[in-house]
Amino acid sequence: MRVTKNLITAILITLVTTVLFGLIYPLAVTGLAQVIFPDKANGQLIRRADGTLVGSALIGQPFSSPGYFRSRPSAAGAAGYDAGASSGSNYGPTNRKLMERVKAEVERLQVENPGVPVPVDLVTTSASGLDPHISPAAAEFQVPRVARERGMSEDDVRRILAAHTEGRQFGFLGEPVVHVLELNLDLDARRPMRR
Repeated sequence: MRVTKNLITAILITLVTTVLFGLIYPLAVTGLAQVIFPDKANGQLIRRADGTLVGSALIGQPFSSPGYFRSRPSAAGAAGYDAGASSGSNYGPTNRKLMERVKAEVERLQVENPGVPVPVDLVTTSASGLDPHISPAAAEFQVPRVARERGMSEDDVRRILAAHTEGRQFGFLGEPVVHVLELNLDLDARRPMRR
């Protein structure tokens, strides 16, 4: 008799806590997030002026056209920038594959800007592989190419770049960064790519 009563109590507690913490609590938190922080709750999606969805403020993406600022390389997924496969390469600093890849990237970028040191974040991946930001130095390295491809002066491109450079959080945490997608969208709005 006692075992049956304990078993019924255990089953009831399991059902109640499952409904409470597996259904009611997540729905309440999701509902509150939609009301209080809808932009953040929906992934900080970025849209063009015409409403076309182009990405998220939280996830980097590749840009291959020479008229765009390029993102940091990604090791997330087979083609990179795969939010479902977020991770770094897990190569240590002395790994031969990493050293060969970085050396090849530096040589490729040196052709673009001969004699200018290549910023490290243009040749190394971030821990998540999804970083949407680059350093101001990495953006500055790309200014001559972007200006040339868009038919703009380097000073004009630098002014747009400066408007998209975010300072340290709270004035002292982290380093200044540039959001690549937002910068490229602003460039498209101001000076679309020549066809």
